[in-house]
Amino acid sequence: MPRIPFRVLGAVLLILSAPLMAQDAQTPYWASIRKNEPINMRVGPGEDYRILWVYQRQHLPLKVLRIKEGWRLVEDPDGARGWVLARFLTRDRGAIIKGKEAAPMREAGDANAKLLWRLAPGVIGLLGDCNAGWCHFTVGPRQGYVEQARLWGAGEP
Repeated sequence: MPRIPFRVLGAVLLILSAPLMAQDAQTPYWASIRKNEPINMRVGPGEDYRILWVYQRQHLPLKVLRIKEGWRLVEDPDGARGWVLARFLTRDRGAIIKGKEAAPMREAGDANAKLLWRLAPGVIGLLGDCNAGWCHFTVGPRQGYVEQARLWGAGEP
């Protein structure tokens, strides 16, 4: 049997481990809940771990912090952290209105643009492009622009 030099073996191991390191390099990123069905946040990456929270709101934004096999360590808008199955998440960007007062939804990304609606804190919608501090935001059939500072799930994770 031929001997393999340690340098060659080391290089092969380094190449094989690159995809694992790349998974961590991709985090953090934004994700959201795929469907209106209950998903469990657990204390660890497995179905044997205790359930912390049960989520059921489609498009609820979650910040993905780590990847482990088919599980994602996530943080929710309230700061709770735990593990969810990746198949219940989507990369479609959702956002939630934060703060204690209603957020104005405007016709254009400008504070002087026509007011369309006032969105209560906790309203969840789909996030579009953000530019100059304003984000396109869709809530059901309604769409307009909301200040980025009022949205959890917008900006860099």
